[in-house]
Amino acid sequence: MITRRDALKTTGLALGAALLMPRLITDALAQSADTAALLQPGPLGDVWLGPADAKVTIIEYASLTCSHCAHFHKETYPVLKERYIDTGKVRFTLREFPLDPLSTAAFMLSRCDGNEKYYPISDLLFDQQQNWAFVRKPQSPVDALEQIVRQAGFSKEKFEACLKDQKTYGAINAVKTRGLETFKVESTPTFFINGTKYSGALSIEEIEKIIKPILGA
Repeated sequence: MITRRDALKTTGLALGAALLMPRLITDALAQSADTAALLQPGPLGDVWLGPADAKVTIIEYASLTCSHCAHFHKETYPVLKERYIDTGKVRFTLREFPLDPLSTAAFMLSRCDGNEKYYPISDLLFDQQQNWAFVRKPQSPVDALEQIVRQAGFSKEKFEACLKDQKTYGAINAVKTRGLETFKVESTPTFFINGTKYSGALSIEEIEKIIKPILGA
């Protein structure tokens, strides 16, 4: 169970480790994941955007406290969504790979109101990441996180109840563990585009270089 005290104790060390993780954009790794295994959802299911028959499938493993993930979701993702997801050419899902307990808590809040609120809340947390993930004393990150999700209609009682949900906590960590052990996700963001692994905050130009040949564009 994540408590305010636990989050406060671990935040400094965890966020420091997150910033030190490699973020360099690399070419596709030689290996490709088993497609059937990769598409198997976690305990809470995947929240997909775009049609099931899209030619391109993109799975992103991310942490809500990862600054490079936030950059992708601010700069690249809106263009990707407008050009390719909303037009039915790409199917996309975001999977949880929390780098620290604070990110785990943030993902738990994103999952709290069901699939329809998953992206509105996670987008909100990416957009305002600097206001809760990197706050300085005397304000605590957990208090800052609570203030942010009030914008999504969370009361204090709902906020605390969501962070006590052991089923959601275990499910999010199961997704991370499987990503780490089965698909060798080592940093965030990591993308699987039609089963091939790419690491780093890809730009829209880099994504288009990968997907246009698949789409025949």
